Order: sequence, then structure tokens, then C-alpha cells
Amino acid sequence: MKKLLCAFLLIGMSSAIAPAFAQSSTNTKDAAKKSATKTVKKAPAKAAAAATPAAAAAAADDEQEDLGEANIEGSTVTHYNCELGNKITTYSNAGDDKYMAIRWQNKVHRLGRIGTSTGANRFENRKAGLVWINIPSKAMLLDSKKGQQLANECRNPDQVKAQAAKS
Repeated sequence: MKKLLCAFLLIGMSSAIAPAFAQSSTNTKDAAKKSATKTVKKAPAKAAAAATPAAAAAAADDEQEDLGEANIEGSTVTHYNCELGNKITTYSNAGDDKYMAIRWQNKVHRLGRIGTSTGANRFENRKAGLVWINIPSKAMLLDSKKGQQLANECRNPDQVKAQAAKS
């Protein structure tokens, strides 16, 4: 009799426990799915919340990549003669110092101003990979994608006169 009672209790407990385990197993799977869904949903929020000055600069770079077509009508034209016979023409507007255009290898590229701590005039077009740096004594054109100089020791007529006066 005791054996029969124990058997009923074990059967009753196992049948009562099995659905509970099945439900908790299902709940665990549902909870795992929900947490995975929440993780996916939270990831963009965390990225937005972690906006730093570097992230803001990257966003500005993304904006700058599409500088559009260079409009050179009514621009001030400056011709630069560089070492190795390279020639560059720059186009700038007195009313808009944030952008300029350069003609390099028969193509006109629009470049946007990048602030510097040294006071040099630096313009860049990341999409084309061009960086134009102009200091009082000379200018240079760099290829940021390849990490090399395209034209160096570029001087306009005013810079040539200033250099001759120094010598």
C-alpha cells in the first residue's frame, strides 16, 4: 500500500512538474527572443547616445562626401605652378570661404574647408581623396586615399614674388 501511494505521488508530481518545466522552458525561450530583440533595438540607441566629437566629425565627413558639382562662374581664379611641371588652378569666391574648387588633371573638384590649429588653409574632398593645403609660402595637393603627394611646392605669382624678395 505504501508502495502504491508513493507511486501515485511520484506520478502525480511528475505530471504536475513536467508542464511547469515545459512552460518555464518556453518562457525562457520567449525571454531569450525578447532580450535578443531588445538588444537589437537598443544598439542604435546606444550608438546615438554615444555621439562624441569624433562621431560628429564623422557625420560631417559623410555630409562632406557629397559636395556636389563645382560652380566656378564668377570665381577668383589663381594659377599655381608646382614642381615637376604640375599646374593647378584654384577657384574661390570672396563671399564663401567654406568651399573652393581646384582643377587638377583636367577635372574640377569642389573642396570643403577643414579647420586647422595652425592657421593653414586646408580644403578637402574625401570622396575624390584630395586635400589642398595652402600656407603663405607654398601650397600642396595630397591624395588622402593613397597617402601620397600629388603636387608639392606649388606657388602662385604672389608667392613667387615673395620668395624672390626673400632671396
